[in-house]
Amino acid sequence: MGFRRRREAEAPDENLEPTDEQSDEVEETEEVAAVEGGPWDSEDAYPEMQRLDFGAFQVPVAQGLGFQVNFEATEVDEEGNPVNGRPVAVLVQHSESMLQIQAFAAPKRSGIWAEIRRETSQEIVEQGGGQVQDEEGPFGPELLAMIPAPLTPEVLEQMPPELREQIPAEFIEQGWAPQIIRFLGVDGPRWFLQGVVQGAAIEDEEQWQVLEDVFRNIVVNRGEQPMPPRELLELTLPQEFTEGAEAEEEEAEEMLDPFERGPEITEVR
Repeated sequence: MGFRRRREAEAPDENLEPTDEQSDEVEETEEVAAVEGGPWDSEDAYPEMQRLDFGAFQVPVAQGLGFQVNFEATEVDEEGNPVNGRPVAVLVQHSESMLQIQAFAAPKRSGIWAEIRRETSQEIVEQGGGQVQDEEGPFGPELLAMIPAPLTPEVLEQMPPELREQIPAEFIEQGWAPQIIRFLGVDGPRWFLQGVVQGAAIEDEEQWQVLEDVFRNIVVNRGEQPMPPRELLELTLPQEFTEGAEAEEEEAEEMLDPFERGPEITEVR
């Protein structure tokens, strides 16, 4: 393979401190085993700690973490511009690393991660021109992929100057750079949780440990409604997100005294 894998963690780092604020059939797949040590099912006895509630799952909160929600367009105008959408993924950012989280419905007695890994590998190799290799990680089987990322003039123009200066000249000349992506997956009781890791955490053990602890302490709320396998579990925005958005709108609408201290919004971190 033409890319390196990060060093294996010898032991999980306890970066997420508990707080006092919170006292069906598919093709051949792996059998669902009990999820030990997390991620957790909402019916499990899981460790109490501060978490953001996104409906389908709850994500731990810790110092130095940033959160973002990705939306998928559900309605477009006459010109094709999105006018409505639904949340489909949660992004957790730590330093120069990113973890994307999604949760899906799955059969009761069989997992879907083995099948998804095979399909993802095939798509990356055949459609993306990348390379893949199977790995064994702290959550079981995972997938490491190298995907050629385009470096067109438009892409380079949008990059911060300090980041653009770090790109080797050979990558700019060939018009692409290798991007390493790590796919995590956990089969739970009637749900499947996927994590996609990008950035420095691929090689930086300290940054990876933070994201590993986040993923390990997620609590999945599958719900009782019947759903076909692979259907995305419904995401909702936490109260902290909606309150922040409302405060921003109010601040934009008000004419503030330039010498008076206005309302402040504290980012969820």
